[in-house]
Amino acid sequence: MADEKNRIEGAPNHGEGIYNREPDSSRNEEYAAEFTANDYDVRKSVETEDEAITMYGWIGIALSVISFFIWPIVLGAAGIIMGFVSRSKGADTLGNIAIAAGAISILISLFILPFV
Repeated sequence: MADEKNRIEGAPNHGEGIYNREPDSSRNEEYAAEFTANDYDVRKSVETEDEAITMYGWIGIALSVISFFIWPIVLGAAGIIMGFVSRSKGADTLGNIAIAAGAISILISLFILPFV
């Protein structure tokens, strides 16, 4: 009974006394959700992602256009390869232009330039 007199009014009793038989659910406990690496959602910038995808297409187009002037077979083939990479990443228009320009460059160097 001495414990009951010394207790602060309104303070939770966590089963310290013999006479107190509170259920566990009445205790004041802190509830917090765990935060793990799997719960952390990294938000990527859409602009950065789009720039990375279209970069392959622009490089392919640049290689294909340069192939009209220097090393048509080597740079044209590189432009075609970069065009296919660009198409696989999702930049279909840039990839198709790079493939077409590279193929035209190779065809011109193989079939037209020898007769000029």
